[in-house]
Amino acid sequence: MSLLSFLPAIPAQSLWLFTLSGVVLNLTPGADVMFATASGIRGGPRIGALAGLGVGAGALWHVTLAAAGISALLAAEPAALMALRWGGGAYLLFLAWKSWAAGPDAPDTGENGTGGKGVGSGMAAFRRGALTNILNPKPILFILAFLPQFTDPALGPVWQQIVVLGAIFALTGTLITMGYGALAGLVRQRLARRMRGLNRLAALVFAGLALRLVWD
Repeated sequence: MSLLSFLPAIPAQSLWLFTLSGVVLNLTPGADVMFATASGIRGGPRIGALAGLGVGAGALWHVTLAAAGISALLAAEPAALMALRWGGGAYLLFLAWKSWAAGPDAPDTGENGTGGKGVGSGMAAFRRGALTNILNPKPILFILAFLPQFTDPALGPVWQQIVVLGAIFALTGTLITMGYGALAGLVRQRLARRMRGLNRLAALVFAGLALRLVWD
């Protein structure tokens, strides 16, 4: 059974329950939402939305690992999870330092010194979102615990079901996270005279996410 032909085979009630559960989980502010929100505060609605899109790309990476069985291997190896955790924490602290050190009128210059409206800045926001999610071991454990609950071996290969369900979950989560990031960016535009304070607020959010990732 192909991936496209599998979707109609899912019982409608199960599919709606899964989609609704995913939407509710994604609407609840978590690390992904907080990251996109901080990015929007730091760089505006476009940067916030692209950071959310990057987070969604990271989610697809985790779904791919789960379907391939790699996530289960990582979850069984504490040292690998610890390395991911500390790597992600260090990266978030780096972003916190950049935001804290930014001037009051400085746009989000990304990671290559381009302006806030340039292609480089948008790509940098996307890259930051993807890396932050990829370096977070918690989605690995969450996907392994959440997606298999809605699979049924009688419908076909479980890995195909994980790919399809994971894609649905990643799509809804990406749209919601992008929305949070864009809304935060609109708030930034309304408070343009207080850029230093907003930059430092974003820095505190990044730092808090780093501490939460390492110690939680």
